[in-house]
Amino acid sequence: MKKLSFLFISLLTAFAFTGCTDGLDNIEYNPSNGVILSAPVSAAATSSSLTVTSTMNGNVGVVLKKGFCYSANVQNPTIKDYVVDADENFSATITGLMGGTTYYIRAYVYGDSRYVYSKTFTVTTGVASLEEYVAPAYVDNYVDIAAWSSRGKWNLANVHDPTVVLAEDGYYYMYQTDASYGNAHLAGGHFHGRRSKDLVNWEYLGATMKELPEWVIPKLNEIRAEMGLEATTANSADFGYWAPCVRKVKNGLYRMYYSIVCPGTISGDGTWSERAFIGLMENDNPANNDGWVDKGYVITNASDKGLDFNVAANNYENSYYKWNAIDPSYFIDKDGKHWLIYGSWHSGIALVELDAESGKVKAELPKPWGTTGEEIAAYGKLIATRNMRSRWQASEGPEIIYHDRYYYLFLAYDELSVAYNTRVARAEHIEGPYFSMDGTNVTTNGGDILPVVTHPYKFNGSDGWVGISHCCVFDDGNGNWYFASQGRFPKNVGGNASSNDLMMGHVRKIRWTEDGWPLVMPERYGAVPQDKIEESELIGNWEHIDLSYSFGNQKTSTQMTLTEDHKVSAGPWAGATWSYDAENQVLTANGVKLYLQRETDWEASPRTHTIVYAGYGGNNKTYWGKKSK
Repeated sequence: MKKLSFLFISLLTAFAFTGCTDGLDNIEYNPSNGVILSAPVSAAATSSSLTVTSTMNGNVGVVLKKGFCYSANVQNPTIKDYVVDADENFSATITGLMGGTTYYIRAYVYGDSRYVYSKTFTVTTGVASLEEYVAPAYVDNYVDIAAWSSRGKWNLANVHDPTVVLAEDGYYYMYQTDASYGNAHLAGGHFHGRRSKDLVNWEYLGATMKELPEWVIPKLNEIRAEMGLEATTANSADFGYWAPCVRKVKNGLYRMYYSIVCPGTISGDGTWSERAFIGLMENDNPANNDGWVDKGYVITNASDKGLDFNVAANNYENSYYKWNAIDPSYFIDKDGKHWLIYGSWHSGIALVELDAESGKVKAELPKPWGTTGEEIAAYGKLIATRNMRSRWQASEGPEIIYHDRYYYLFLAYDELSVAYNTRVARAEHIEGPYFSMDGTNVTTNGGDILPVVTHPYKFNGSDGWVGISHCCVFDDGNGNWYFASQGRFPKNVGGNASSNDLMMGHVRKIRWTEDGWPLVMPERYGAVPQDKIEESELIGNWEHIDLSYSFGNQKTSTQMTLTEDHKVSAGPWAGATWSYDAENQVLTANGVKLYLQRETDWEASPRTHTIVYAGYGGNNKTYWGKKSK
């Protein structure tokens, strides 16, 4: 930490930050103990620290404790947020701040068995230099704050299947599947949200859906009756709430498509599992987390097997359903058409056109069972499959974006607890065909997609991460692209038999190769200043990972050394040469182009910054690495 530089208040705006006192009326202020507090003012600042002062008047004799509470998320922070004690002059220095980040600060006193808070002071720290950089401080192993009562401290803890949208107010809003360590989320409704201005500090907002929508059980029983089945006996607590997708349609209109997974089976002898529904909510302003209005049913599972659902429950390759109505993704293409992309395991991924005005399926939907593909064609067309012959295949979580002439389809592969990994294919038209980087047509021919985009991995000094997939991909409007997903702890970390249920939200930067394929950076985003990377910084030891596919296994790093004479002297590429394109920040080693980025070194203690790389090599291999300290 650099020593504080004391500046006159009049200079702080120009050189360190901008600040103001807001006019919020809904502050927590109780004048009954007779103490009156002034809003904090600043006395000195760097990009990572800030000195603040306040004053108190009135019945100050009752004051037993005084200080400042602050947050990068909560606009009216309390002692449940970050706190620093004040000295006898009612002054304190707050350290460990991140550069270029907005903080909200309130003075407080405790006395006469109550807390009194001042109005809020808002301050944005200056952009840090590398020397001043302070890495994010939140813990990854969040067992101690996993409970519902600690949700204000979660930041990116308890995140599963995230979806992110950049709203008109400048906040990124994130929503997710109902899942948490110890099922803490069960206390608070469904499709929980949080928001951030910087993609590092996240404010928990709560549930967007308070209870099971009224249409779900009646719609389920309507279909069951038409199929000759008895009404469901399930109650609302039995339903699953999975994998929402949020998009901004236009100013003042946001849509959230969500999955409701129905419990039970579709016949009394348990021959196949019950269906799922995709529904829709809308909001005119996501800052109003209670403002999501349910618009009802969109689509459900479709079957081409008629009412012959006597398919053995373990006959996965011949499963009853053709499309599984979960994991919705919503996309507006370059021509203004609206699409729903969905599917999980059953047959592959389907795409269906939506009506732009209603957000519902454009075509009239027939009964969700038939005896041919033509009878259920309105439920969507195939755009990606791993196996043309099997009805049961490990792919799900589709996400489509458009970038530089191509539509990119990201998919999650394999089971989610450990083996989860991400693949990407691309097409010139949203309806396909989609091609893997090796030329495989996964729309009409089927096959495994390459490249591997994310995969279970481990750098030195950590337990690493598994279950890294079901992504959302988004940009900031300024050419910067991001990849957000869950990441799980491996099994039995530190003797914790439930460690694999620890799910941390991961946000990573994307770089694009010269031939237009997305590379996800190996370290999570931490707002590191992107100073130019000099060739001299590349000399030394790197932690190198061959991220090629290996089912259920963490790929671990090995040391690779680059020497000043442009040789690789140690590691898997020992004996090869290297060169550096400083303008484009591309390191070429052993003939592989590795795209560089400054990112947070999350495994270092204390955390700091480092240089990382990602690249695609021969045989469609993926490589990750980071510079060792």
